[in-house]
Amino acid sequence: MLNVRDLVVAYGQSEVLHGVSFRAARNEAVAIMGRNGMGKTTLFKSLMGVIACRSGSIEVDGIEVSKDESYRRVARGIAYVPQGRMIFPTLTVEENIQTGLENAQVRKVPEEIYALFPVLWDMRRRKGGNLSGGQQQQLAIARALVTDPKVLLLDEPTEGIQPSIIKDIARSLNEIRRSREITVVVSEQVLSFAMDVADRLFVIEGGRLVHESTRAETDEARIKQFLSV
Repeated sequence: MLNVRDLVVAYGQSEVLHGVSFRAARNEAVAIMGRNGMGKTTLFKSLMGVIACRSGSIEVDGIEVSKDESYRRVARGIAYVPQGRMIFPTLTVEENIQTGLENAQVRKVPEEIYALFPVLWDMRRRKGGNLSGGQQQQLAIARALVTDPKVLLLDEPTEGIQPSIIKDIARSLNEIRRSREITVVVSEQVLSFAMDVADRLFVIEGGRLVHESTRAETDEARIKQFLSV
């Protein structure tokens, strides 16, 4: 469903990603683990088209998208939950979700979205800026899901969120995969969360993928060594 080959991304003369390649199948979840500054957010922004890639290929369901603008990538089936969530603080919860329905024929939020995130139904008239960090993260995921994506990208979804809510988000992502057969790619530093949601784990270091393992084969001690400063 997502096929990334030899992706090179640079800021000016400074190359940040050095030929990154990985694949994610339909209904598979993969985690990109790594410390801050190793290239996770740059990778996700380049997959979404926020940052142009210098070379390489990005395919979604067999269609090349690496030269497409971000909005075209959304139409091709990529949804992006950015680091820091980036919800609209002055819009209500419902209005925030409706921004993901900009190109839909009906602007009504599907009931299944509220079924996945009941707290959003309870708070649908509340301003996004008045939600907790965990609630805002659920809102950002809901906003991405209403675009009916094939691939859901989540950049550091557990950042600044309390452990009990992290568990809730993991459960929601697993339910989303079961109900929609969606491909999930998550960048993460919390290993327990990655082990809860991912079928395969990669480690990025210095702009290169340096490790890959299935969840069953993952040596958690080794991953923690990569994540330690």
